[in-house]
Amino acid sequence: MNAIISASELADELAGGDPPVLLDVRWQLSLAGAAGAPPFDGRAEYAAGHLPGAVFVDLDKELASAAGTGGRHPLPDLAEFGAAMRRAGVSAGRPVVVYDGGQGWAAARAWWLLRWTGHPNVRVLDGGLPSWEAPLSTDAPVPAEGDFTPEPGAAGLLDADGAAALARSGVLFDARAGERYRGEVEPIDPVGGHIPGAVSAPTTDNVAADGRFLPAGELRARFASLGADGDGAVGVYCGSGVSGAHEVLALAVAGIPAALYVGSWSEWSADPERPVAVGPDPQ
Repeated sequence: MNAIISASELADELAGGDPPVLLDVRWQLSLAGAAGAPPFDGRAEYAAGHLPGAVFVDLDKELASAAGTGGRHPLPDLAEFGAAMRRAGVSAGRPVVVYDGGQGWAAARAWWLLRWTGHPNVRVLDGGLPSWEAPLSTDAPVPAEGDFTPEPGAAGLLDADGAAALARSGVLFDARAGERYRGEVEPIDPVGGHIPGAVSAPTTDNVAADGRFLPAGELRARFASLGADGDGAVGVYCGSGVSGAHEVLALAVAGIPAALYVGSWSEWSADPERPVAVGPDPQ
């Protein structure tokens, strides 16, 4: 099953007999609050116009628990996550399509959570809302309650120790911008740098200028050049488990399974006992 869907394919499915559940997960990392500016308001963006039939999902409240020692976006309480998905109409036997404002990070976080907790058919709208050319809606649908119950998988999730071990035994990708990986700047977390042994692989390099993913063959070649040829274990981390989910999605498009370290750098760097590497060298 493809992990992504084009806008034209989605339009065809919505017009068919088994339309997918649509989840709008508009969110973006914003540092505006530090300057006194209002933060990005995904719910307001949704209210101003969304794909017809889509239900808004709040990343900070429904796809993560409160920030703390586990990072800025720790795993959500699974009972609360399941309840939120059922309210949105998600059922195990019905396909789900997730989209965001175009960056793809937030949609990928929802995709990853649903897949990790057992939903068999979840895809991300490639290119997000900007790729949709049909009219938008301002109606707020109230879907019938779904039946989805999260059942986390045994694989696909890394903790701090698992990420450290994978950096030595397999391939651990750092999906953040290169300057944060190298420790040249760190606008959010306590210290700059990367997990020793991790390889810099900015998720922004997985997409074209329009935000759509590169073709699967190009993605496979990119990840192979960085050490992930599909034979060994692969993991990904980022700042707080959001853009890293987008890299896991890119790897899925390339046909390479990968695990996500949800706590990511926001959890790792908060513990002064954990080692930090700086510069372009993984070690």
